[in-house]
Amino acid sequence: MKIKFNKKLPEKIFEEKDLLWTLIWLTGMSLLWLWDILFLNAPALDRFETAFFNTFISGLLVILFCALLAYSIGFAFEYLRSRESKVYIALSFITDLIRSIPQIIGVLLGYMILTLLINNDVVSGKAFQLIFISFCISLFVFLEVSDLIRERIQYFKKSDFYSAMLCCGIKESRIINREILLKNSLPHILHKLISVFGITIFLLCSVDFIISVGLSTNVSLSNFPPTLGSLLAKLDSKQDILAIGTVLTDLSYFPKLFFEHLQGVSVAFSIVFSLLCVYKISNGFIKRLD
Repeated sequence: MKIKFNKKLPEKIFEEKDLLWTLIWLTGMSLLWLWDILFLNAPALDRFETAFFNTFISGLLVILFCALLAYSIGFAFEYLRSRESKVYIALSFITDLIRSIPQIIGVLLGYMILTLLINNDVVSGKAFQLIFISFCISLFVFLEVSDLIRERIQYFKKSDFYSAMLCCGIKESRIINREILLKNSLPHILHKLISVFGITIFLLCSVDFIISVGLSTNVSLSNFPPTLGSLLAKLDSKQDILAIGTVLTDLSYFPKLFFEHLQGVSVAFSIVFSLLCVYKISNGFIKRLD
């Protein structure tokens, strides 16, 4: 009896770059985790796992919030635009105001509000803090997805099939939701959400690192849920990163990085490697659309 191997799946993975880089990311992070289990001390390993989990849960929450906000705002614009409503003008003003604020500044403002809530004992749970931070990030990145949704709706409204469906008595909301967004725009929206995931990791790690010195005498970075950015800002991680510079003058010191300075190297590798893979996955995904 001959065993037949299915060659379609391996061939598909290597031909489609988004699947290939997803596999590379999963493999790389799995190998890093196994290495940390073997050589990283238990407290540091626990901190790294918690920070990694919080960072990527935050990224997924931002994707969820962005999808909900982008769909709601995009659909609202299309509904109100043809009706010359004052609500449309107010909504345009609010979105333009959000668009004018740099994303990293907006996230910092979100952290300031969270700091005030913690100072006044309004917020204490780490889970709520993570959700709050994720929502703040989504407020300043969802417009990229919303603009895409509006562009796709406007593009298909100019086509013949849109007018034909209206003449057949199909509701406008059904045409937009089912025929335009679900059937003809879902891959484009997914591509944009993948990019949002990468933006979230960058913003979250950057802002957490920026505020590593603490925001006040009562609220510091330790009051927030640990992320890869906050873990990178810790003194021992900074020393681990600075140790990389020693390799430039002493190549024999290179193997010690993976044993004596593993925490900082693991955090830095996770951030850079994940951002690279998300970028490659996003590019590979959009090439399949072309």
